[in-house]
Amino acid sequence: MGLQSADQRFIVMMIPHHDGAIAMAELALTRARRPQIKALAQQIKASQMAENAQMRRWYRQWYGTDVPAWTWGGMGMGQGMGMGMGMPGMATSLEVLRIVPDFDRAFMEQMIPHHRMGVMMASHAQWNTQHPELRELEAAMVRAQSQEIEQMAQWYRQWYGGSGS
Repeated sequence: MGLQSADQRFIVMMIPHHDGAIAMAELALTRARRPQIKALAQQIKASQMAENAQMRRWYRQWYGTDVPAWTWGGMGMGQGMGMGMGMPGMATSLEVLRIVPDFDRAFMEQMIPHHRMGVMMASHAQWNTQHPELRELEAAMVRAQSQEIEQMAQWYRQWYGGSGS
C-alpha cells in the first residue's frame, strides 16, 4: 500500500469499512424491534452501497483496475476478522448481533464506534485527497455519519440511559 496514492488507500480501506456497516444494517432490517432502527439501517445500507459503487467507478477510471482486496497484516478480509473488519480498533461482531437478545441496543453500541472510525478515516483523508470529487464525498460521509451517530446517541440515552459508546 505504500506506493499507492492517498486516494487509492482511502478507497481500498473505506469500501470494506462500509461493507461492515452494510452487513450490520442488513441484519438490523430483520432483527431490529424499533422502526427507527430499521429506518436508519435502510438509510445506512442505501447510502453506503451507493458510496461504495461510486468509489469503485472512480478507482477504475483513475487507476485502470478494480479495487484490490484490502488486507491487514497478511490477513485478508473475512479471514477470522469478524464481519470482514480487519481494521485495528474495530471490535464489531456480526455473530454477536445475530444472537444478542436486545438487538437494538447492541446495534447502536457497535454502529456508533464503527461510524466514529469512519468519520475519523474520512476526516483525515481529506487532507491529502487529490481528486476534488473524492474530497466532497469524504466530507459528505463525515456529515452523514456524524448525524447518524448523534441520532443513535440520542435514542440510546432516551431508551437505555448513557451514551451507547
